Amino acid sequence: MTPRTTETFEGVGGVHLQADDWDADGRPTVVLIHGGGQTRHSWGGTAAALQASGRRTVAYDQRGHGGSDRAPDRDYAHLRFAEDCTAVCEAVREADGVPPIAVGASLGGLAALLTEGDLRPGSVSALVLVDITPRMEPAGVSRIVQFMLDRVEDGFGSLEEAAAAIAAYQPHRPPPDDLSGLAKNLRLDPDGRWRWHWDPDIFLGPKPINGAATAGRFDAAARRLEVPTLLIRGRQSDLVSVETAREFLESCPHAEFVDVSDAGHMVAGDRNDVFTAAVVSFLDRLGRS
Repeated sequence: MTPRTTETFEGVGGVHLQADDWDADGRPTVVLIHGGGQTRHSWGGTAAALQASGRRTVAYDQRGHGGSDRAPDRDYAHLRFAEDCTAVCEAVREADGVPPIAVGASLGGLAALLTEGDLRPGSVSALVLVDITPRMEPAGVSRIVQFMLDRVEDGFGSLEEAAAAIAAYQPHRPPPDDLSGLAKNLRLDPDGRWRWHWDPDIFLGPKPINGAATAGRFDAAARRLEVPTLLIRGRQSDLVSVETAREFLESCPHAEFVDVSDAGHMVAGDRNDVFTAAVVSFLDRLGRS
């Protein structure tokens, strides 16, 4: 397996986006776009498995997350994330000569949805939405935001303390024995406290993400999708319900649907093996069509 390399893409407004490139001969490239509060390392073994299957895979940190720049104008509106996604997909298309396949989780899925269904149709050759639909359950959104902001200033005294907070939020997921992966989603600040590796301005700044303000564009983008599309839902998700999934499938009737048991909103982390198998199966069917 070819070792991954790190590269940088340029988003809108001069924001530099750090990415891991899992190179392989197969094209189109698969672009992985993580959810809010996560980093490019959140995909578990998916990127490596896609590379092993012969597909080049690029996973990038969204603005304000991980190794990417924070927005200099503190602008974290959904549209900015979508414009970044569009820029990355265009750079990959120029290099490959073919539009990539976008796999977006939560915030990343909404960015990819707006890219293909609104900003620049034809940017991707296929789309995988991971536990995200244009309409989200308000209680689930509130629970996620509450968890993310709970320790945003104080942070954690240790990785074990952070792991305990995650376990309380996700009781269905067994706690990890090795915390090295968790360390990639936090940073150790000079005061000795561990804090999430994302900019608090994403929620607390003057231009935070606000799905309600963009809801109409999400709906319209879903109706305009023409590329092969797959929605993967975590069956225990409190963000995407059976009803909201059905609404999306009515808006995008050609889309396929997979419901992953024993998984919540963080499908790729909860059941990485099942999630990855669903993605690979979808991509294999594209290759035969």
